[in-house]
Amino acid sequence: MAEVTVMLGRGLVPPGEPIICSDDLGVLRGDGVFETINVRGGKPFLLEQHLRRMANSAAALEIPIPRSEAMRGLAESAVEEWNTRSEAEAALRLIVTRGREGSKHPTVFATVNPVGEAWKRPRRTGVKVVSATLGVSAATRAEAPWLLGGVKSISYAATMSVLRWAKEQGADDALWTSSDGYALEGPTSSLVWLEGDELCTTSTETGILPGTTSRHLLDSAGSIGLRPKEKIIEVERLAKADAAWLTSSVRGVVFITELDGKPVAQRPDIHAELVKLSGFSLD
Repeated sequence: MAEVTVMLGRGLVPPGEPIICSDDLGVLRGDGVFETINVRGGKPFLLEQHLRRMANSAAALEIPIPRSEAMRGLAESAVEEWNTRSEAEAALRLIVTRGREGSKHPTVFATVNPVGEAWKRPRRTGVKVVSATLGVSAATRAEAPWLLGGVKSISYAATMSVLRWAKEQGADDALWTSSDGYALEGPTSSLVWLEGDELCTTSTETGILPGTTSRHLLDSAGSIGLRPKEKIIEVERLAKADAAWLTSSVRGVVFITELDGKPVAQRPDIHAELVKLSGFSLD
């Protein structure tokens, strides 16, 4: 149960009170989009970037999302309510579904929950990762918009399935790969790696979801003496990179310790700089 729930046009919803109808297409078909935004120091981090990405996702699905001013106001009202209850780091979720079957009005709401230790621990310990194929080439999703490349959809069945599979293999997380051997992204995270003085992330031409945290790190790379680069990398080559990370808005910047059972090099100095740039707490 969310600790804070705010519905657009309705306001704060008491805990446990239903807000979704049984014929909502988000429930029936997973037809909707969402964003998860880190809240620290009482403020949502990279809110504008998340709102833009959400609008792009909604446009791809042809969902009539409310104007950015309304979405911003919803986010801010949810965070304001959270701030009356706690100063702890939190996760703000903005959710928009297509709405009830036969309706032209989307269902729009926000929730806020604390970021627990299970999400913070990987920031300190890193993660073991196993590769999992998407079954398509690196170029396919960009050429086939119905595959929803670059869309943050609420349809998460495949995502949760691959995470369960990864844990069955003794890993902490998975890394989606293309059928032609390229590393793409995590099921709930972006891939960042270090090669020499280049801080890299996967090119959006592969249909990955553009990462807000990874984009922030690459935009700030020059301040720590690194050159930002978007490109693609083979899985075998990634395992030999100078360091690699999974980044997301909840877990933050998490270094990869193993890839398919093989150790991945570490750069504690660069990791410390990336954590500082991102502002995530290690406590």
